[in-house]
Amino acid sequence: MLIINFIFFQLAWFACVIGAGKGMPWLGVLVTALVLSWHLYQAKNVKAELLLMLCALLIGAAYDQSMLSLGYISYLNNGWSNAIVPVWILALWLAFTSTLNVSLRWMHSKHLIAVAFGAMGGPLAYLGAEKLGAVVLHGAASYIALSIGWAIITPLLLILSSRFDGFASIKPLRGSSN
Repeated sequence: MLIINFIFFQLAWFACVIGAGKGMPWLGVLVTALVLSWHLYQAKNVKAELLLMLCALLIGAAYDQSMLSLGYISYLNNGWSNAIVPVWILALWLAFTSTLNVSLRWMHSKHLIAVAFGAMGGPLAYLGAEKLGAVVLHGAASYIALSIGWAIITPLLLILSSRFDGFASIKPLRGSSN
């Protein structure tokens, strides 16, 4: 399950980024929808996973919109207005969320590792997206803002994922014989 989750996330990431880079932003959305369908099918508590996805989507959309509005990043082949974050980046937030309670579960209580993971991994993901033609980062300030933002967002999302964990074992109530 862990390996499949990781592979499916990578598949969604590449579909979103390469799709955007090649002028097909719908490709990533389609692949991500399939990945999320499989993810939710595997979940023990779909409602918890959906709530986590909603939280992550709102946080991610606000963060990436601020990066766009401040001029730190430009998204190519948006799919709609260039003033609004593209649909494929929203799909990426949802795809990333699918890893929080599965392949990144080990990081739930390791907040300092989550900070470091976000501080390094966030900017690297955007750099990869830039190399594949999906985004343009505007100077060193972009990398600093990405590093700081992801250093905050990653542990926050992991804390939320501990609260909204659709993959946790269902525990019997105290005093219950079942």
